[in-house]
Amino acid sequence: MTFLLVHGAWHGSWCWEQVASRLAASGAAVRTVDLPSAGTPAGLHDDARAVRAAIDSLDGPVTVVAHSYGGQPVTEAAAGVDHIVYVAAFQLDEGDSVLGAIGGQPPSWWKVDGDFVTPLTPAEVFFNDIPDSADAVARLRPQSYASFTEPLAAAAWKTVPSTYVLCDKDNAIPVFAQEAMSQRSSRVERLSAGHSPFLSRPDELVRILLESRTAAVRDPG
Repeated sequence: MTFLLVHGAWHGSWCWEQVASRLAASGAAVRTVDLPSAGTPAGLHDDARAVRAAIDSLDGPVTVVAHSYGGQPVTEAAAGVDHIVYVAAFQLDEGDSVLGAIGGQPPSWWKVDGDFVTPLTPAEVFFNDIPDSADAVARLRPQSYASFTEPLAAAAWKTVPSTYVLCDKDNAIPVFAQEAMSQRSSRVERLSAGHSPFLSRPDELVRILLESRTAAVRDPG
């Protein structure tokens, strides 16, 4: 089983470093992908093509792990994988966009500037349970506005078993919204964590990921 780790908006594959090292230490194969919408005007469908290319480059069973916005390109592109894990992620349906799902208007902590969006208060929104988030904040990049407005062309969770990891202290995606989306998953886990458990709760998140691997083997869908 290979874990393909897909980051969310504004982030990069760097955010998975602690999780990736722990998974590798357990003997798992790990790959990451950098979404083009973080730092360029690329949209959702460009991201989905990047995820699909990464999946197609792997041999054997694959579990795709998606954080936050990363749930969008994964949902569009991950048909045929063994398992999807949504970590405080958007698990939406065909025709849905992130902006539409949050009410059609940018939230107060977004700064929209032309083709890009920057977060005004990332320490509070993304890293509220991390004592020192300065390094993570410094590594964030502008996110393409198009990635939030383009609608999904497919919904892989309809045919692929999935696990949803709810983060109870999340300031980015409200818990009630996560709970609603998680009803589309085969399994639901909860973490007492903010929006970025890969930094604040890496050991607990890795445990859930390894358990999801076992579930994928037992229940191939």
